[in-house]
Amino acid sequence: MKKWFILPMLSSAIFANAIEVQSLQTQEKLVAEKPKKTKELYTQTPTSSYKSAFSQSAFMPDISLIVDISYASRNIKDSAIAHLEVPGLAHGIYATHSHNGQTHLPMNANNGFNLNYAELGFASSVDNLFDLNAILHFSNSGVDIEEAYFTSTGLSYGLTLKGGKFLSDFGRLNSQHQHIWEFSDAPLIYKSFFGNHNINEIGASMQTTLPTPFYSLLGFELLQGDNQSSFGTSAITPANENEDIVSQKPQQPNLLIAYAKASTDIGDTTLLTGISYASGESRLDHQGDENPHAFSGKTAVTNIELTTKTMFDSYSYLQFQGEWMQRDMKGQLYIPNDAKDAFAKNISMDKLQEGYYAQLIYAFNKEYKVGLRYDNFYKNDVITNGINQNKEKNLDAYSVKLDYKASEFSLFRLQYNKNNALFDEDGEKQNLDEIIFEMNFAIGSHPAHTF
Repeated sequence: MKKWFILPMLSSAIFANAIEVQSLQTQEKLVAEKPKKTKELYTQTPTSSYKSAFSQSAFMPDISLIVDISYASRNIKDSAIAHLEVPGLAHGIYATHSHNGQTHLPMNANNGFNLNYAELGFASSVDNLFDLNAILHFSNSGVDIEEAYFTSTGLSYGLTLKGGKFLSDFGRLNSQHQHIWEFSDAPLIYKSFFGNHNINEIGASMQTTLPTPFYSLLGFELLQGDNQSSFGTSAITPANENEDIVSQKPQQPNLLIAYAKASTDIGDTTLLTGISYASGESRLDHQGDENPHAFSGKTAVTNIELTTKTMFDSYSYLQFQGEWMQRDMKGQLYIPNDAKDAFAKNISMDKLQEGYYAQLIYAFNKEYKVGLRYDNFYKNDVITNGINQNKEKNLDAYSVKLDYKASEFSLFRLQYNKNNALFDEDGEKQNLDEIIFEMNFAIGSHPAHTF
């Protein structure tokens, strides 16, 4: 099949080249035969029309490939870590999960070697009005469209319109791809509130840059709301009785996000701050867990972010980054009865959970960086039928890392994690010690990253 596809292309290219050569020879003959005063006329006659008809260089997008490989060593076996949870917050953050109809492993999923992903990116201008970007995510589980969206470029008054599938600009870390994170994994609040893929949705976004003396941005997003950690769009049905829908799926689009961000420079220091708010219906179905349950209600997540970066020279700097989040969930909790063909009724559940992460990065020079991160959930109120379930609080984790960048296109990272927030299905605390050696490589033309 490939031969039949390639041969016509080669024949066309050879034919076009032969026509161009013949055209050039004809011109040289005409130039030689004509009087000298007409030589310039003939040498300026276009001769590349045949060539450009077969040339694709003017239409090729920027293409990049990023590959991430890691080696992980943990004090807990893979079979056991998949069942661990952050109580009241997240189930199986180290386990295989379903996303967009496919099965996925989290980053650094297994002890030993991990091929985390190969990310193939395309970016180009469509015309004078739109740009187009797409990122395909390859893993051992298959291929997924991580992002595919258009961006307007021709609107007035600082407006930008985006549509398709994209990472939300909620907060600071959410919109960044993993290969530009300062650590090999996401903080606890992101894993717990949004799962392993953050808020990555189909929808539309509108942003405007405000006419202020400093940089200021206001944005709104309307998304489908399929995130299965805090929102979700599926109807809730008992596992063995598909026709008994106890909670209908919400109207889509289901998730509304608004944010305001501002940045300014003070000497050699740049400050970036912002507040984000996400609100939508929740349909969370965890009937396959060790403690099966489901939830139907509404969820709101508030985020406050702060980033500062002080430059000492062209490559040396000190950077602080932190985010605080609050999740407020209100609705009905459904627990299957012993026969698992119906749910217990009239169980109200309210959750109010708050946490943060704070990280400090110091770059010695162009090649070496060190970093420290601290995660903490200090509020974890889970109330069912008016009774506080007294879930664990002060759930924290520590991370430290060393980076070496051989160039702009290769990164080697050694990271240690101490996670004190994980519990097994019997409610016993399991302290996780984890060492990750990450290797990240990039080729091709990759767009510049935002600050």
